[in-house]
Amino acid sequence: MINFNGNLHPEETHFLNHENRGLCYGDALFETMRAINGKLMFWESHYLRLMSSMRILRMEIPMNFTMEFLEGQIIDTLKGNRLEHMPARVRLTVFRNNGGLYTPTTNDVSFIISVNALQTPFFSLEDKAYEVGLFKDFYVNPDMLSTLKTNNRILNVMGSIFAKENGFANCLLLNTHKSVVEALNGNLFLVQGNEVKTPPLSDGCLNGIVRKKLMEILVRLDDYKLIETSISPFELQKADELFITNAIVGIQPITKYRKKEFTNHVAKNLLGKLNATARLNP
Repeated sequence: MINFNGNLHPEETHFLNHENRGLCYGDALFETMRAINGKLMFWESHYLRLMSSMRILRMEIPMNFTMEFLEGQIIDTLKGNRLEHMPARVRLTVFRNNGGLYTPTTNDVSFIISVNALQTPFFSLEDKAYEVGLFKDFYVNPDMLSTLKTNNRILNVMGSIFAKENGFANCLLLNTHKSVVEALNGNLFLVQGNEVKTPPLSDGCLNGIVRKKLMEILVRLDDYKLIETSISPFELQKADELFITNAIVGIQPITKYRKKEFTNHVAKNLLGKLNATARLNP
């Protein structure tokens, strides 16, 4: 079942048409998050990011778009799919309503909620090979729009095709200044000694929720020094560890880039702390 503007529909129901602005112009935002037994992980952070992004894109925020209302709609969707007592992946999409060409005739919005079952309730690490490559065909623009979770993901699609064709599990993206920005599906962290580096938002990386939570954890730890800084491609092979973060996987260690193989000790340590944070602050 899919939730469209507060009504549950079977998945095969056709409730969008060819004028949908998300389809025509990518005029849409989305949040992807974990639900655990009917509780949304880091829901407040996801909600605040969505509201901020809607304001930046000049979308009209409905009066009923409160945290409680949208959370209730997500819970109803989980129940409609019998996933309220299971781990689940939730996608909340908001798009500007039909009308206009590049210039919209309205800033009013609609929303869609879809859910799928997940295997594990909390984040976990799999001991498997995870080799990445560097995608250099197209670049991320280092501006505010690149930090938003919009439906404009053609760069990520092309990078994913490149990764599949070349046998990579993922690819790292560069911005127009040739700094490493992020992975195809999440933020990037680099570990060297006790320093943990991650690109700043000014480089154009996604304003990721798990990135934010992990940074909050790192600044409280004496064992590590968090540094927000641009990362050169040449630094990748000098690192002790590389890992990717997103709201579904949590932390994904990279095992190999070119000829360099990496450990995952810091990633394992931080994953436990991330799960503890999720339990305390769902």
